[in-house]
Amino acid sequence: MTGPPTRRDWRDQLAELPVPQRLQLLRAHSGLPGPRANLTLLDAAADLADPAFVAALLAADDEYLTSCGAAGLGTLAAAGGADPQWPARLHQLARDERWRVREGVAMALQRLGDADRADGGRRLAELTDAWSAEPDPLVQRAVVAGLCEPRLLRAPAEAARAIELCRRATDLLVRQDPATRRHPDWRTLRQALGYCWSVAVAADPAAGRPAFARLAQSTDDPDVAWIVRTNASKRRLAKLLV
Repeated sequence: MTGPPTRRDWRDQLAELPVPQRLQLLRAHSGLPGPRANLTLLDAAADLADPAFVAALLAADDEYLTSCGAAGLGTLAAAGGADPQWPARLHQLARDERWRVREGVAMALQRLGDADRADGGRRLAELTDAWSAEPDPLVQRAVVAGLCEPRLLRAPAEAARAIELCRRATDLLVRQDPATRRHPDWRTLRQALGYCWSVAVAADPAAGRPAFARLAQSTDDPDVAWIVRTNASKRRLAKLLV
């Protein structure tokens, strides 16, 4: 029995089409409107990123296509074929009001990180360090959501950087007054911190558990208490806290 198309199947179909027909195929099989977008197709589209295709995706007035374009920017950046302005474009998309576009930005950072490992993750580290210094909660969310991916945290230095960036984002959240924290953008950051800490800590438990213990000492703050409780409930972390 034949299953659903694989990433390779979609990539082969897309590769045979000119850009306008690629856009039509993406729209037709996006899975939207609906509860789940077709992420397998999105990955396939991003795999085929070239400047003209990415430009067309980003120019489309369509959340799914723009998400594909955002992820595709990561492919171009990883290959060294992106416009020099790609960090600024990705930064702009990180603040997009559409959450699927913001997910595309996180995927782009992960694609850059995958290709950057031979260079010690230098480009991704420089970008995330710069973004983490900003006060915008959606930019901070892009940093932690992009970096806190297990496949990018295989070395102690990588895990340590993820823990530090989670700490910076949490500190920024704590510095906001209660009214500000109720804004949807800040709630979005809090939601990301509700799982990113567990990914970073699990990547290097020896260094991560003390950092998480220090965070847990601040549970008089209701948002930190929620972040600690939510991360502690994740299986990857719960088994380390026994």
